[in-house]
Amino acid sequence: MISNLELQALNERFEQLPAEEALRWAWERFGARAAIGTSFQGAGLVMMDLARRAGFRFPVFTIDTGLLFDETRELRSRLEAYFGHPIEALEPDLTVEQQATAHGAELWKRDPDLCCTLRKVLPLQAKLASLDCWITGLRRQQSATRASVAVVEVYVFDPASGRDIVKLNPMAAWTREAVWDYLKQRQIPYNPLHDQGYRSIGCQPCTTRTAASDDERAGRWIGFQKTECGLHTFMARKA
Repeated sequence: MISNLELQALNERFEQLPAEEALRWAWERFGARAAIGTSFQGAGLVMMDLARRAGFRFPVFTIDTGLLFDETRELRSRLEAYFGHPIEALEPDLTVEQQATAHGAELWKRDPDLCCTLRKVLPLQAKLASLDCWITGLRRQQSATRASVAVVEVYVFDPASGRDIVKLNPMAAWTREAVWDYLKQRQIPYNPLHDQGYRSIGCQPCTTRTAASDDERAGRWIGFQKTECGLHTFMARKA
């Protein structure tokens, strides 16, 4: 799909250009086979707005684990009204109740990796099977595990068939301050929990408030040696 030489050239190019240019490249190359995946963090909202303003009609999806804050679910409706298009909600095969029957109650307290796999990774895998390009809001400043994120990455999606998928991170170089300046300037709806000390918002049982001086994702999975839900680590990076 993309050679190593082309990949290197693309990343050198996009490091010097606004995020809109990476989105333009994805739209021209993949069209609706590229989609924005978002959990409604600030960077994802900025990216959705940049795409809309530029006329790139990417499909948008989110993952509703069944364990989200009420504020997060309500935000989806507000964003659909603001942007004027639907946001597809991916759901796990098992309801929270069915998962409790199969794996025991409150699995997230005992095995958060398995819980994230069942409620996040598997729905994402099913969605990515229909795409050539997955657009994310990952930023290097978010955490140490994301510090080396490139704008354009290629992952092995299906080792058996050799199928690859492009992962595009147009917001990689953006700072938290730049994201929030943009959101407030454009008056884009955002999760009110951010104003209550939640710097990164995931599932309600696994998300806590943090101090402004903490790593942005420090409030996730307190008590576990876990910094990623698995959405960005389940595939092997090819280049």
